[in-house]
Amino acid sequence: MDNKDSEAEIHPLKTEDVKAQENHENSVERRIISKQSSRLSRLSRWRTAAFFISLFLCLIIVFAFSFIIPCPERPVSERTWFRNYDNAVAYQFLAIEDVNEDKVQDVIFAFKASNSSSSFNRSCLDEGLPSPCAFVAAVSGTNGRALWERAAAEEIQWMECGIRQLGEATGPGCLLVGKPVSLTTVALRTGEVLWRQSSDFGANYTVLTPVSVIPDVDSDGVQDLIIFIATGDKIKTFIHSGKDGRQIGSAGSLNVDGKARYVVLNLDSSSYFLFYTENSLYAYSLKDLYSAATGMEIKLPSLEQDPQWEKNIDRTTHRLSLLSSGDIRYLAKIPGRSRENILVVNSEMATLISAQNLQTLWTLNTSRVVSEPLLGYYKPDVLGIVLESEIGPNMKKVMIVESGSGAVQWDLKLNSRAESPGPATLSTADHRSAFLFWGEYQVPGNETRSRAPQQKLYLFHPSYTNVLLELRNSTDQIIAFNATLFERSRHACYVLLRGPAPSEGPGPVSLMKRKLKEDVSESRVVWLSQVAVDSEQYIRDRLYRMRFHSRA
Repeated sequence: MDNKDSEAEIHPLKTEDVKAQENHENSVERRIISKQSSRLSRLSRWRTAAFFISLFLCLIIVFAFSFIIPCPERPVSERTWFRNYDNAVAYQFLAIEDVNEDKVQDVIFAFKASNSSSSFNRSCLDEGLPSPCAFVAAVSGTNGRALWERAAAEEIQWMECGIRQLGEATGPGCLLVGKPVSLTTVALRTGEVLWRQSSDFGANYTVLTPVSVIPDVDSDGVQDLIIFIATGDKIKTFIHSGKDGRQIGSAGSLNVDGKARYVVLNLDSSSYFLFYTENSLYAYSLKDLYSAATGMEIKLPSLEQDPQWEKNIDRTTHRLSLLSSGDIRYLAKIPGRSRENILVVNSEMATLISAQNLQTLWTLNTSRVVSEPLLGYYKPDVLGIVLESEIGPNMKKVMIVESGSGAVQWDLKLNSRAESPGPATLSTADHRSAFLFWGEYQVPGNETRSRAPQQKLYLFHPSYTNVLLELRNSTDQIIAFNATLFERSRHACYVLLRGPAPSEGPGPVSLMKRKLKEDVSESRVVWLSQVAVDSEQYIRDRLYRMRFHSRA
């Protein structure tokens, strides 16, 4: 301390300089700290402002979507609706498509009358057709309101809807084969005629249905159509442009040994048309049919031939030796692991044949099958085949067969009329199917054969293997029947078209859509065995709550 005091006394000016320097340094530090504090304060205010602005914008967006911008309205579907026509006859065509693009399926059907319904007040003369004529109508799936009606032909032999790219329309359309011979395409959305072409198929002809859509072979950007006309033991082949209906090339000719039907089998890079008669099976590649109709060769990826198939086809007769003998009643395509397989059903058995190597996968003894084989799921995600076979006068047997092995998973005997509608299936959320059958179930040992069988609709689900639900008893003549999901994975319904057939005199025609749950809640429980696992009301309630699933 003495040294410091002595230093201060000896150098007083130096001490004052040191103090001044220290004061200056402190002042600089305070200014720096003040500036940093000012920056932080301004940054904090900006952050606070940004937070509240973001919160305000979020609240405005929520308010706008909640109260100002209206949400899209979901169509409210009626549980049951009817569409009635007087002095008409009904055709056996029923298509389910979304016509008005409201994400609810609509119904398209055909009837013959002198005039359309009062909703449109159209007549046959408006389209230059004699009266009565065939009308095509589209009806809303939500409430049964008529969307459009159009006089299309004198008579309708066949109709298919949902075909993509017809005419100049960008949307799907319907194709009609009329009589006298005419091809008519109608826009699905509006019912407007896209094009109409008359053709000369000769006398005493039969159109083999369905008319098939083939790739664009005339390079006009629109897929084309191939039509087969049967006259005696010959089948004529016609190719028409999908854009305007004009014929491409001339008519080809195929020889068969009787009344023929056909299916189209799509392989990896080729398509084969399989014609089957009572005793024979014929196979033609699309390339062969195109060459026969036009006399030209064309190179398209989809017109290639499969080497394995070509080895098994007789080059002279085009017969395909898959079966030794038998009365072939149906030919159906069954999805396989890599490609579609072929189910051949004759009067004695059903045989599944691999489309890969044309070898038999399994056989099953059946009697006379009375309806087209139908696909469904008895086990979760295990594809099954529904077969209905005649086992006696006014009696049929319903079988669900596993497609992979041919094993019978479930069967049932029913009394049945000859004109009884075929079965239907609906996919459920448990990866199985609900099965719908027509007939009359009678307890074994208590059968009555003195009267004609009643026409009852039954529901079966594999969760209750010993239970049927009797949904309805129809005394009217059913022309067409279908079941589908009218909305994606929901609103399971069935559609009935009732009335006189075209071969009968005119009368009342009725189209009905009925929600399946409405019948389930009022159904009668039928026990197939004496073992009652649950109460009847519990079963009704559980199947009423059953959810459905739209498979891709």
